[in-house]
This record gives sequence, structure tokens and C-alpha cells, in this order.
Amino acid sequence: MSRFALPVWVFSVVLSVAAVLVAGPAAPAFAAAPAFAAAPAFAAAPASAAARLMAAAEAQRGKPYRRGAQGPDVFDCSGLTTYVFRSVHIALPRTANAQFHAAHPVSRTAARPGDLVFWVHGQHSYHVGVYAGGGQVWHAPKPGDRVRLAKIWSWREVRFGRVTA
Repeated sequence: MSRFALPVWVFSVVLSVAAVLVAGPAAPAFAAAPAFAAAPAFAAAPASAAARLMAAAEAQRGKPYRRGAQGPDVFDCSGLTTYVFRSVHIALPRTANAQFHAAHPVSRTAARPGDLVFWVHGQHSYHVGVYAGGGQVWHAPKPGDRVRLAKIWSWREVRFGRVTA
């Protein structure tokens, strides 16, 4: 490694910012669903809603990743979470970072299946998935990969968030 090499997270942040600059802001998609931002309570989703979230996520298994894709046949990370939560009538903002700032933070020990899992640097989330429990997450990882259930690989950067209808 050369003495001028940058940490890997720098490239993730740069790519996330570049994607927003190319695609434009996601505000119009979120503005169409103001009920999410106004949700007064952040209780965990009922068991039946969590089960429906897990079923909706599992139904997307194997579908390819494409930046900016929102389903139903192709997804990026936040497109997958938006699509899955829509199946239980919960509107999410479009991007991982907007979802991070809209969700109510919960501790790792309080996290439950159906909560959102965020990979963050500082106050910026660059990846999101749906917590499946047992240290696993449903997510759309990266270009060339597919939606899958995976072990959470980096606890240092992970935060959990909870949303309700």
C-alpha cells in the first residue's frame, strides 16, 4: 500500500455523492409520502408486519443490483428497502442517507427483524438493508451482485433504525 492510499470508505462516500449528483435529489419521491416523516411513534413493527417484511425481502432474493433501481426486477440498496417496506404500507425516503435520517435510532441489542440496518460514516449512510435477526441482513450489495441474505460484515460502521406506518 502506498503512503498516499485512501481508506476504502472514502471511495464509498465519493461514489454515493457522485450518484446523487448524477441522479439528482430524491426529494420529490419522499415528498409524495409525508406520513412517514410525521409518524409519532416508533414502536417495533408487529410480528405479522415483520414477518411480511421478511417474506417480501426474501421474495427479491437473486434479483440483480443496478444503481438507482427501485424494483420490481432490479434494485439498489435503498430501492430494495423502499420496495419491501411499501409491501407493509410504510413509505420510506428514496436514498440510504435519507432513510438513515428519517428512522428512529435503536441500539444493536434492541434491533429486531424488520428494522433498517445502515452502514454509516459520521452522519452519512452509504448503504442500507433490512435486518433479518441473528446478525443477518437482506440487502442489494453492489454492482455485479444480487439481492441476498448476508451476515453483517462490519459492526463498527453499523447503526440500526426503526420505522412505522
